[in-house]
Amino acid sequence: MPQRRPLLPLVQKFFEHDPMAAARTLETMEESEAVKVFMSLPPSLAAEAFRFFQVTHAAVLLKEAPPDLFKDIVSRLDPQQGAAILMALPEAVRQELLSHLSEKAKETMRELLEFPENSAGRIMTTDFLAFRSSTKVNDVIRKIRVLARTKAPATYLYVLDADNHLVGVVNMRDLMLASGTSTLETVMRTNIFSVNAFMDREEVAHALSERRYFAAPVVDSENRMLGVVKTDQLISQVQAEATEDIQKMFGAGGGERAFSPVRFSLQKRLPWLHVNLATAFLAASVVGLFEDIIAKITVLAVFLPVVAGQGGNAGAQSLAVVMRGLVMREIPSQKVRSLVMKETLIGILNGVIIGIVTALIAWLWQGNPFLGIVIGLAMIVNLLAAGFSGAAIPITMKAIGLDPAQSSSIILTTVTDVVGFFSFLGFAVVFQNYLV
Repeated sequence: MPQRRPLLPLVQKFFEHDPMAAARTLETMEESEAVKVFMSLPPSLAAEAFRFFQVTHAAVLLKEAPPDLFKDIVSRLDPQQGAAILMALPEAVRQELLSHLSEKAKETMRELLEFPENSAGRIMTTDFLAFRSSTKVNDVIRKIRVLARTKAPATYLYVLDADNHLVGVVNMRDLMLASGTSTLETVMRTNIFSVNAFMDREEVAHALSERRYFAAPVVDSENRMLGVVKTDQLISQVQAEATEDIQKMFGAGGGERAFSPVRFSLQKRLPWLHVNLATAFLAASVVGLFEDIIAKITVLAVFLPVVAGQGGNAGAQSLAVVMRGLVMREIPSQKVRSLVMKETLIGILNGVIIGIVTALIAWLWQGNPFLGIVIGLAMIVNLLAAGFSGAAIPITMKAIGLDPAQSSSIILTTVTDVVGFFSFLGFAVVFQNYLV
């Protein structure tokens, strides 16, 4: 940690007279030089100037501050500003600095540092370029050249006011073409798209996709900049979530991986296998109700898996479409009913077409047109139920606060099996005199 050195009288006068201008000057200096100047400031003067640093630069300085200076600085900062600066620090450094605060201050900071699991705040990066609106273009270019030695070049830089509010964005082309004596305020674009730190990452992904942006600034409730969310990182997060949803749909744990420990995999899978077993016995009990008709007309057993299988496949199609719509926020609440009706209608139409084809096959195979009628009617009923259930199950689970991906397919399979078996065997009872 750098040692504190005596401050030149002229520099001290500068910080005393105009701490905001002094802070802005420090931001344009090389990091090592800025740290030296900052460490030479008296604690009260350092804390006063610190309020005017933008987040990423403040984090660099705070990382080098001794505990007593850190406590003095944080006590003078707005809690949200302090949390934003701490967020830009490595986890180990952040925890070390937090340990020097009082329990009350520590608790306040930790609450502000926590973002919901699926929010933009959880996936944002605090590695971004930001300058004050009054900074001159020449100073910005000089600072970028210094940073380019250790960091990847940026395409955009963000412009903040004295209170760290996001007020503009500048692309590198505009910066290079601007006059060196111009300020960023005259070069920046003020029509900015930003996302709130608490916005759901799926909503962020949808918004970035619509605008074809590769990054967006993340702000708090007062429009103070906290970080940047990048499209490539967001895509990887959404893809990871999508794979978890696929696993959940089939009763595997969302956190399970290919080489997860056997015990962990069993804990995640066994409960839903028991649920599946219970639903299988439910479907079997429906078949048991028609044991006599099956014993009398054994050919019915041949067609049972055909009816159930088609229902399961049709329901899975509806389920996949609706699940995607929920993930991409394509289903507003006022259109839920029309979506369910649409999927039900598709189920009916599929049922009629597939039912006719299946009826003809059964007739030609077994030589009995009434067997074709029975399986055709059962197919219509089951595919209708499949279309309705494939849409209604995930929507209902979401409405009651459950994860719509959590084993939707198990519930759907139960519905299509029960309805398929009951309708097919029920129609067989009605037409049994023509099937013998």
